[in-house]
Parts: sequence; C-alpha cells; structure tokens
Amino acid sequence: MNGLPELNLKHLHAMVAVHAHGGISAAAPHLNLSQPALTQAIARLERQLDAPLFDRQPGGMVATEATRLLAPRIERALAYLARGVRAARRAARLPALATIERRLTLSQLRALNAVDSAGSFTLAAARAGVSQPAMHRAVRELEAVIEVPLLQRRGKALLATPAATRLLRWVRLALSELATGLDELAATRDQHGGRLAIGVMPLARALLLPQALARFARAWPGATVNVVEGPFSELLSDLRQGSLDLLVGAMRDLSAVPDVVQEGLFDDDPVIVGRADHPLAAQLPWRFEQLLEYPWVIPATGAPVRARWERMFRDNGHEPPVLRIECGSLVITRGLLLEDDWLTLMSRDQFLIERQAGLLAELGLAGRALRRRIGLTTRADWHPTRPQQAFLQIFRDVCAERSDDGPDAWPFRYR
Repeated sequence: MNGLPELNLKHLHAMVAVHAHGGISAAAPHLNLSQPALTQAIARLERQLDAPLFDRQPGGMVATEATRLLAPRIERALAYLARGVRAARRAARLPALATIERRLTLSQLRALNAVDSAGSFTLAAARAGVSQPAMHRAVRELEAVIEVPLLQRRGKALLATPAATRLLRWVRLALSELATGLDELAATRDQHGGRLAIGVMPLARALLLPQALARFARAWPGATVNVVEGPFSELLSDLRQGSLDLLVGAMRDLSAVPDVVQEGLFDDDPVIVGRADHPLAAQLPWRFEQLLEYPWVIPATGAPVRARWERMFRDNGHEPPVLRIECGSLVITRGLLLEDDWLTLMSRDQFLIERQAGLLAELGLAGRALRRRIGLTTRADWHPTRPQQAFLQIFRDVCAERSDDGPDAWPFRYR
C-alpha cells in the first residue's frame, strides 16, 4: 500500500467513466468535466502509470490491456470508499451524501491510515517521510470532506473514533485493491512478477507451506511473498482489511464472519509425541492413565491445540494434568522433548524431520474427535492476480500429494 504513487482519485474516476461510456465526449457529462479537462486527466494518468490506457480511434476510445486490468480494480476500490464513507456517517448518525467519495484524495486516506497505525501525527509523519503539518492537514481535510470527526486524543495518543474505525476498514481494502491493480500492470512487463501476502498458522508452516513456497518461487522467480505469523485474531483482521491475501492452516468456525470463505483441503490427526527413547515407546501398548505420569508442554489457554489436549483427557475420563510449562513455540517444544520425558500433541508434519532422524517418535493417536481440517481462508470478494492464483493451485497440489497415512499404518497405540 505504501508503494502507491500519488495518483489522483478524480483521474481514476475519469478512467473508469471513459472506459464505461466508450469515449471522452460520452463520459464528460457524467463527471461534470469539460472534454479538454477529461482529456488532460487521462493523459496525466497515462504518464504516471507509464502505460497507454486507450487507443484513440474514430469510433471512440478502445481500452488497452492496462485499462482492462486496472478498471475492475479501480471500480472495486471506489466502491469500497463509498461504503466506507456511508459507514462512517452512519456511525456519526449523519445521513448519506451522494458522491461525497469523489472529493477524497489518496493523500488524505493514507494519512488517516498512517496516524491510526502510529498513534500520533509526529510518528506517522516520520514513517511516511512527510512533515507533521502536512500529515495533520490531510487528516483535517478528510474530516471536513466527510463532515465526521475521525480522531480523538486519549492522553498522549490519538485514537480513531468509531466512525474512523468503520471508514478505515474500507479504506484499507481500497488501497489494497489499487496496489494489486498496479502489481498486475507491472506484471505485464515482467510475466513472473507480482506480490503475495500470506498469514500462516502453526501447522502450515511446518512442512506444507515451505514445499508450496519452494515450488512457487521456481515457477514465479520475479514474485515476492511476505509470510506473516501471529495470533489468529490478528491474522483474520489483516485478511479482512486487505493486508493479507490468504490464510493457510487449521480451519476455524467462522460462521459469524460472512465476508470470508474457507476451503478445506485435508484432515489432520494430532498425535502424542515424545523423544524416540521415551519410556512409553518401550511399553506398547500402554494405558491412557500412564499419560498422567509424564510432564506435558502445551500452548496456553486459547490456542486450539490446548482445547484439543484438554478434550483428549476428558474424553478418556480424566481431568487434564497441571502444566508446568505452557509454550506455543514449536522450536522450543521440540527442543524440550529431546531433553527429558516431556510429551506434547503435534501434527505428524510438525516433527517429520526429527522423526526421520530418529530423535522424536509418535507414541499414540490423540483420538479421531481431535481431527482438524486444514485449508485456505480468503475474503469472499477477493479477486486474485495470476501469481496469486498460481500459488493457490500449487498449495492445493501440495496438499493433494501429502502422504495421508491412516491410523492403521501407525503401530503406536494406547489401550
């Protein structure tokens, strides 16, 4: 988003109108612009984008490939802004105003986004490389345009008002859509370019995602990928606001979030894991009660694996033991298992290398009731670019090729 050039939203409106109406003369009345002014707006936008947008022909203006790529993105971005303005005014209990979004500027929108992220005009200005007065002026101009207060001071920090919070969600989606459109335009010059931002949950980063990323990097050498880890709630928020393109990992109940969709790809069964020479490995088959005799390392309350671990004990008639160590880091957990008789729950993919090296072993199944569905989560209105579509297919292929060893293939059981 920060890489967006200083485009003029009025010029983007002009491009969409000329494309929709087929020419300058037909579009001008819909924009309340003269034909010379509209011609100049298109010409300036072409210079900024370094790409012809229309072929001038006697019968009208014919869209070039650049316009065919950009116009749908711009239309969605402008629609997001219109929704954002309406949402902000509703939050302030004000009536909607027609076409007010046409008076907005990208500088104003980016300024509000920057101040909300930084918590102050000074820090936002420093990060953006502009003066503090310029940042302050842009936000105040935005407030004047939509006639809604957007920032409130709380101590030394600036906080978004409820109206600004509603506006910002749509602003971020609009900025993301415009950035994606420019990426697609750039990819016409470099057939293997493009960008992808992935939010990743613990299971996916163990084996599936590295395999998919390696294949994608070979197929699209000019593309860049940003992989983001974090709490699921933050990743979901970033996805819904356009900062992330997709999430990969264990699926959740998102029935209360109608603007995202999930695609299940395979089922994963968590297993009980310990070091290869763990005492339980020499006592097969062992009794479930013996699990209470050994220390466990499991993530803190709130993590899905914690809930599954607790359910495993209760389904077998026992209260979960007191945890001496709570840890969500796979690296630390694997290291701890190698040091003593610790146990944990993992997917088989999460300790594949240690298992192949003879360091860690599967000691038993956690139970079919703890099975997880692994898949992709995207925005319902997401329109992936060519490289993003390519990554989706590669990830689906990796999941389809994944060795799906059934329970009967694994000898370690408890009775």
